[in-house]
Amino acid sequence: MRSIIGTSRLYGALMCGGLTLASVSGGAMAAGRTLTAQDYAQAERYMPYNTMPLADHIVRTVHWLDGTHFWYVDHDASGDHYLRMDATNGKATPLLDQAKLAAALVKAGKKDIKADKLGIAAYRVADDGRDEIEIGGTHYLCNLKAAGECVDKSTLVKAGKEPGVLSPDRKQEAFIRNWNLWVRDVATGKETQLTTDGIENFGYATDNAGWQHTDRAILEWSPDSKQIATFQQDQRKTGDMYLVTTKLGHPELQSWKYPLAGDEHVTMIERVIIDVPTHTVVRLKMPQDQHRSTLCDDVSCGRNGGWDDVKWAADGKSVAFVSTSRDHKHETFRIADAKTGEVRTVFHEDVPTYYESGNGEVNWRYLPEANEAIWFSERNDWGNLYLYDLANGQLKHAITTGQGNVTEVLRVDAKTRTVWFRGVGRTSGVNPYYQQFWKVSLDGGQPVLLTPEPSDHTITLSDDGKYFVDSYSTIANPPVTVLRDANDGHVINTVAKADITRLLATGWQPPEQIVVKARDGKTDLYGLMFKPTHFDPTKKYPVVDYIYPGPQTGSVDGFDFSPSYRDNQPLAELGFVVVAINGMGTPWRSKAFHDAWFASMGDNTLPDQVTAIKQLGQRYPWIDLDRVGMWGHSGGGNATADAMFSYPDFFKVGWAESGNHDNREYEDDWAEKWQGLVATNKDGSSNYDNQANQLIAKKLKGKLMLVHGSIDDNVPPYSTLLVVDALIKANKDFDMLFLPNQHHGYGSDTPYITRRRWDYFVQYLAGDTPPKEYALKPWPWK
Repeated sequence: MRSIIGTSRLYGALMCGGLTLASVSGGAMAAGRTLTAQDYAQAERYMPYNTMPLADHIVRTVHWLDGTHFWYVDHDASGDHYLRMDATNGKATPLLDQAKLAAALVKAGKKDIKADKLGIAAYRVADDGRDEIEIGGTHYLCNLKAAGECVDKSTLVKAGKEPGVLSPDRKQEAFIRNWNLWVRDVATGKETQLTTDGIENFGYATDNAGWQHTDRAILEWSPDSKQIATFQQDQRKTGDMYLVTTKLGHPELQSWKYPLAGDEHVTMIERVIIDVPTHTVVRLKMPQDQHRSTLCDDVSCGRNGGWDDVKWAADGKSVAFVSTSRDHKHETFRIADAKTGEVRTVFHEDVPTYYESGNGEVNWRYLPEANEAIWFSERNDWGNLYLYDLANGQLKHAITTGQGNVTEVLRVDAKTRTVWFRGVGRTSGVNPYYQQFWKVSLDGGQPVLLTPEPSDHTITLSDDGKYFVDSYSTIANPPVTVLRDANDGHVINTVAKADITRLLATGWQPPEQIVVKARDGKTDLYGLMFKPTHFDPTKKYPVVDYIYPGPQTGSVDGFDFSPSYRDNQPLAELGFVVVAINGMGTPWRSKAFHDAWFASMGDNTLPDQVTAIKQLGQRYPWIDLDRVGMWGHSGGGNATADAMFSYPDFFKVGWAESGNHDNREYEDDWAEKWQGLVATNKDGSSNYDNQANQLIAKKLKGKLMLVHGSIDDNVPPYSTLLVVDALIKANKDFDMLFLPNQHHGYGSDTPYITRRRWDYFVQYLAGDTPPKEYALKPWPWK
């Protein structure tokens, strides 16, 4: 399942909960404690909404305005400060008058705004000199030169409200209406229909991956803003998903196209190129293609928008794209003529497990001026870059070699034949998860390390590629953010240096990095361990294992600095040692490491979790191996139930949220990539049986809570109900909590579920009594 939790440490933290009943199994214990509201309040001090505001001058991301200026937010005890820095001299000045902007926004109808907490998501200077500002999804045009005036941009022109994709010249936006593609003039609101033959479930640019279904358009504008590369998405034979809302009276039926693993008919696409001025649709001369990406489980991976596996030539005469097979084992690099629709196959890559084009970003590039392409491959067990000749489809040479992965190609300069990229595991002796920044020649040679500090580096390059802002940190050392030269990496100026004095004053402490051996006894596994701030080494502590098993991410999102990693520290405060361990099968390491449980998803890194916790128990006498619990959300919910069934004598308490307990009940793309295409044997068994939790539910011995949102449109609730049915048939006791009208993330129910989860581990794993109905702060905060 595509994890909402795995991608955001801040928001993913708070999808959790618990119940109540009896005492814990395992070793002998003294009578349990009775926890008070003050104990829970102490834990809540370390929730993200309490810790994040206490970390000053953390600047991870900046926004370049042009080649020499960028804006950023610098936070301290007095609030957020929006600043603009000149890269040529390092001088920082206010981006705008925050008090005047807040007052203007209040007059414009945004009543909940404050000058010290504006929440600006995007900023630019509009063509008429006004400030264009995005806050809370609304775009405002503001004149702050006089008294201050803001107007909601959508009210300036009378046009439809469909979300649009801006053209490079920002004069048009493309959008979907009634299954067809339209363009809207940004200045006047005039709308023009580009296609006319789109029909229901066979529409243009539609965004539907099953787990995701939105109104946004998926497409790529040509650089001159005159052409659009997109597709007509064929879902006419795709199966439907159904959910119903909870309310008084007749429930509302929700239905949409949701292909499942093993379905005969899944979503397909027909690639097209649209000439915007003439409204001409050129259909590429090739069969329907699979609705697949070289990286994620959608045709668009979403982080930077657009259609990642489609790249235009600068002159707009051709477009390169990659076709991915249904099982993700076969990739085909193709080039299409934008005027005729003729398609030429250039080269292929075939792999025995699954192909990925990067470790977080699609990393191939189209270089038509040189008649070359940069291709990402893990053919030597590591993610490296290769240069291909587009004339004959032959490999010229490797651009990068050896161990370690290229994780993100940030810039290619065709004139100087230079590539700038982030990478991991390329420096001996450095944490293999630390991102570092490099440059290398397209013609090969030794890459140049531009960020030598042994830390995790977040990089933002200037528009012209001459500068970059580097924010580097470790779990124990808060970020230092500097401006550097992109040629040699030397520091030009310091942007900000984090100050955590206020955070430390609360008693906060960073987690400990742990390194243990994997199931094979040789491979190093990395993780984090959280202990109570009132830790007493003479006591025995139960262990809670937070898990996200992969394969697209791990239990630890990153080894950079954060004031909070989910709610791991708050849970530790209640008397636990909390661990998060990236087991074999998670990304960022070697291809073999990532492939560890390909086609055997029931593995769920559990052999690594068990052996790691046992090693920690041998290493630290204060770890109680008789009291081990686990919790996780989505894939982590799957893994938690699996742990309770597969290792019932080791894991005593489990809290499983929104689990994809059998991936035949999940969308086709994700499941078929990691488990393979569904095959059923003559005896009715399947190659998917090894990952189906309901088939082993009868092994349950401990305390298990199953949680699911009733209208989860990512992992439908029927997946948990399969396990519920199996547990009932096996006459097993278990607990269940369904959340009416909640999706994959729990929204307004998050504080309740978090508290319930705390209660569950306090009562059943620690053997203590939680306070009754402690109320956590609503999330998210204002």
